[in-house]
Amino acid sequence: MQLRGHWYRGGTSKCWLFDADDVARHASTHEEMLQLLADAFGAADARQLDGVGGGTSTTSKAAIVTATPDGPADLEYLFAQVGIGDTAVELGSNCGNCATAIALYAVQAGIVPAGEMATRVTMRNLNTGAVLTGTIATPLRRVPTSGQARVPGSAAPGVPVRLSFQAPWGQSTGRLLPTGSAADRLTVTAGGRSLAATMVDAGAPAVFARADDLGVDLSSMTDSLTEALPLLLEVRAAAGVAMGLRPPGAPPQNAIPKVGLVAPAGTYTASDGTVLPEDSHDLRVRMLSMLAPHPAIGLTSAVAVSVAAGVTGSVVADSLTRQSTSGPDRRLRIGTPAGVVTTEVVTDPAGNVVEVVLDRAARQLATAHIEVARTVA
Repeated sequence: MQLRGHWYRGGTSKCWLFDADDVARHASTHEEMLQLLADAFGAADARQLDGVGGGTSTTSKAAIVTATPDGPADLEYLFAQVGIGDTAVELGSNCGNCATAIALYAVQAGIVPAGEMATRVTMRNLNTGAVLTGTIATPLRRVPTSGQARVPGSAAPGVPVRLSFQAPWGQSTGRLLPTGSAADRLTVTAGGRSLAATMVDAGAPAVFARADDLGVDLSSMTDSLTEALPLLLEVRAAAGVAMGLRPPGAPPQNAIPKVGLVAPAGTYTASDGTVLPEDSHDLRVRMLSMLAPHPAIGLTSAVAVSVAAGVTGSVVADSLTRQSTSGPDRRLRIGTPAGVVTTEVVTDPAGNVVEVVLDRAARQLATAHIEVARTVA
């Protein structure tokens, strides 16, 4: 069986993009679609040896794209986080890095005609209902195939994409603060510990705790977090129930909620050995991606951090040592393992977040006919 795919790097992720009509030719039901993705990626094997997956959470991603020229958005997409050593395919969240890639793909594939100077691609994420826009420069209607934009965590430049999350809160649970509180206590079984945590639904459902409370030192971002991983997974499991993402007793999900450790700004060593001074960022963050530390930060997680930073009494707000700007537009500089990621948060006169914007980069890697090997039971 052959499945046609377009392979893109968006930000710090790699994402296979599939046309919905092509997927439908091979999978007539929801269950068949999930199995098709698992087989295409070789998900059953932790190396993903017999598929196109990259063997890490940031390179085992897919999106199924549907053009909707007569709809409220230019296109719709279903994001899939494909398992690694596990045939489960999770559809509970969104991915901003993949959305960055989809915006460029939409222009390059002609789904959205190039504008005179710039092209704005409006995208609706089917997982959460979130609406995002990606803006790409197209001077004289020329479609870019390469660019010089760089993002922390990727060595090669790409086409600049200005990505915006529209009203990015409450899309999974209906509320910015699913528990109604800026901070809660989560009880984890390891030693019967109770940890302060902030749970938000912004960009994606996420839970944040203080790095110090979990015994993690963020003066270096090179540690594998092996010792802290069991506790972080317990935090995710407890937060998933508290946020209403799963009923008590149901198996925890690996993709959501996102789990983050935060600390005030301070000089730290990035994953490539670069030493970043305290005045280069506003706070430090390490995220868990599936079952391993994220090498940078996912864009939905960056949105969650940015929105939580504006919630008085949250673990994130209490970790801020400074804020770059105030008023209707404020910028937040997030210190991550890959370097500093800057977001722009736009609010209305009442202080409600209406938009979170990031400058990213994307590039096409390949177009391929994937020979899908069916999993043998």
